[in-house]
Parts: sequence; structure tokens; C-alpha cells
Amino acid sequence: MSLWRQIADEIEQSIARGTFQPGTRLPGEIEIAERFGVNRHTVRRAIAALAERGMVRAERGSGTFIEQRRIPYPIKQRTRFSEIIGGAGHAVGARLTASSVEAADATMAKRLKIKLGSKLLRLELLRHADRIPLCAATTWLDAHRFPNAAAFYAADRSITRTLARFGVRNYTRKSTHVTAETAEAGDAGLLRIAVGRPLLVVNSVDIDEADTPVLATQARFAADRLELVIDS
Repeated sequence: MSLWRQIADEIEQSIARGTFQPGTRLPGEIEIAERFGVNRHTVRRAIAALAERGMVRAERGSGTFIEQRRIPYPIKQRTRFSEIIGGAGHAVGARLTASSVEAADATMAKRLKIKLGSKLLRLELLRHADRIPLCAATTWLDAHRFPNAAAFYAADRSITRTLARFGVRNYTRKSTHVTAETAEAGDAGLLRIAVGRPLLVVNSVDIDEADTPVLATQARFAADRLELVIDS
């Protein structure tokens, strides 16, 4: 077995034994190289292998950290990212990465109960827990009903607060569909995972108190950082 693989396996076993706790920093490359009697190139390859397995993550300028255990994420009638993650004791972060206006295709027209070709506002969002990217999401809203929602979200960093600006103070989950896929380059870069890593994909529709759809979302979660809990 190659040296880098032996090192990666031994570090993984140390993580499993609890020698390295989730969220803590792994010893530096020089320290690991001295411990195993190898060069830094071999250590880098071992750490890269651990990152591909989802065991560690590298933060530029800070070092390499042991990944946190999976965060429980309940899917229920009222599903709010900030409430769920923040309520579990994690620091919550979110930002708008891109926005655009597009015409509603047949699928979106049906999900949002609008006319085919109607203008939709598309928001690309990135959400964090404890500075770790957890979810890349695409949200669609009726551009006529929610003008300038992209600017509001960029300022508020919250869908709930953004909708409240338009008088939608309560919204609930109408439908949820969960599938799985592997990460392509775009999502892999945002989530800081390797291309090909598994994603949990959640497609959902939320409605207001009048039973009118207000938004449709496709959320792509890093599968080794989160577990979905279906609240029945």
C-alpha cells in the first residue's frame, strides 16, 4: 500500500477513535511529515484523500479541520434554515451568489401556479453552518409579485425577512421531494467538496396563508454534513 494511503487511513482511524475531535484543526503538514517520516508532498496527497472522503476540509490561511458530524435537518410544515441550524447551536450564514430573471417553463409554471412564460426571479443562495458551506440553493419567485427581491435578500440574507417585506409573514411547506445526485464543478466549488461527492437534493414548494405558492426551491446539501429528518 502506498505511503500516502497508509497515512490517510491512520488519520481516519484516529478521527473514528476520537483522537481528533470534529471542528478541531489537524496538525500541520510538517508535524505529520515528521511523525511518519515522509515528505510534505506525501502528506498533502493523504490530506487530499481525506478531503475526498469528507473527513476533513482545508481553509485557506487557517489550516485543515476535522469535519463536523452530520447536522440533523428536519423537514416539516414550517421549515426555516436559520431556525433549524441556529436552534441547534450553530452559527448561521447565508449570501446571494447570483440572481437573474427568466421565463417560467412548464414545470415552474405548474409548481408556482402562474402562466407559462411569466417572469420569474431566480436567486442562487449559499448557506453556512459554523462557516462550513452546507447548502447551495436555487429559489424561484414570481417576479411580478416580488420585485427587487434579489436586492432585499442580499441585504437581509433571509428568505423569511425578504418575504415579510412583501406582506408574506407566514408561509408553510406544501411539498417536498428528496433525491440524490453527485456534485458537479459549480456546486462542488461552492460547497468546498470534491467533484463527484454525494448531494442530497430537496425540491420544495412553500405557500402563503391563502394557499398560494410563494416560492419553489431546489436545495443541494453536502450529504456527509447533514441528515434529513422527516417530521411526520
